[in-house]
Amino acid sequence: MKKAILILGFLCITMSYAQDQKQVSTINVSGEGKIKVAPDQALISISLETKGNKAEEVKKENDSKMDALLKFIKKSNIAKEDFQTQRVSLNPNYDYIKKKSNYLATQSVQILLKDLSKYDALMEGLVDEGINRIDNVELKSSKMVQLQTEARKLAVKEAKNKAEDFVSVLGQKVGKAILISDNSQAYNPQTRMLAMKAMAMVAGEAPKETLAIGEIEITINVSVSFVLE
Repeated sequence: MKKAILILGFLCITMSYAQDQKQVSTINVSGEGKIKVAPDQALISISLETKGNKAEEVKKENDSKMDALLKFIKKSNIAKEDFQTQRVSLNPNYDYIKKKSNYLATQSVQILLKDLSKYDALMEGLVDEGINRIDNVELKSSKMVQLQTEARKLAVKEAKNKAEDFVSVLGQKVGKAILISDNSQAYNPQTRMLAMKAMAMVAGEAPKETLAIGEIEITINVSVSFVLE
């Protein structure tokens, strides 16, 4: 009998707790934090390709050119931790126009340039050393982590302001946040003119534009659920 009373009491308490939980009113809002900043770094991805009829000769020639290329990068005062080989390949290649088979050796290097004023000299030197492909030029900020933190705070602040706007006409107040979701997506901006200028160098054309740094945008999107009081 006592056991039945205890079980009944426990069920009553559980039901009462569940009812209390259901009575909590919430408001769900989104917020966006956006910061614009002039980039101070460039992440440059380049490749050196060599073609030939014999695999051994193609690899040897490509290695020799890459040796000269890496020495040039070091002479350009790029720290050893700021450049790295990304890919090395040697593959048979079929020329459909000439209807002949040959071999293609490719080595790719990624360089983090921390001084954008050296961009022109570096790119011209890389072309002179034999690179024949520029895969990507990505503008970056050395303060990215700090800027993302600031953008998150702005996003949450905007969400709270939205919630307060909604409930201000209802005679209610915004209480504590019970759920925060980060809806941001990774985005790596690229300045189109910078990439076009780099490709013009590879093609042997004189660059017609100076480096336009512009701005990169750091955007954070959040969803927040607040309790209504």
